[in-house]
Amino acid sequence: MNDTAFRLGADAERRVKPRQVRDEEERMKNRSKILIVDDEPIVGERLSASLSKDGHQVEAHTDPAEALRTVGTEKFDIVICDIRMGEIDGLQVMDKVLAISPRTKFIMITGYATLELARESLTKGAFDFIAKPFKLGEIRKTIDKAIAALSRENGSPVDGN
Repeated sequence: MNDTAFRLGADAERRVKPRQVRDEEERMKNRSKILIVDDEPIVGERLSASLSKDGHQVEAHTDPAEALRTVGTEKFDIVICDIRMGEIDGLQVMDKVLAISPRTKFIMITGYATLELARESLTKGAFDFIAKPFKLGEIRKTIDKAIAALSRENGSPVDGN
């Protein structure tokens, strides 16, 4: 088979890939380092498993103080954080994370969504605000938007160092 025939075959193969496969491949190219902070362990476990399968490097914490210690030593592209937690709430976590790493995209999640809370989060620097219960596809789309914003701002997501 000559090179031209091979190239045409590869092009045709790319065109017939199902959309789901193309979307998954696109997500794998746009890997990022993600921190999940939620006092409900099941949220961190499920998001970690799904986002890791997408190729992201994921770390989850149920204790916001522990998460903040991690942020002091590691950089994250994206933080997904519950608003209502124990002694430290998501807004406090966001303030500290953005003070250390202003380029980090912060996604707030909450089961107590109100317009006022959403407005406050976004005004203080959240990239987006998602109400629980949410669908995994909604989180993935928001992560993809955050990665695109990071790429526009800096050329690529952080390397985690």
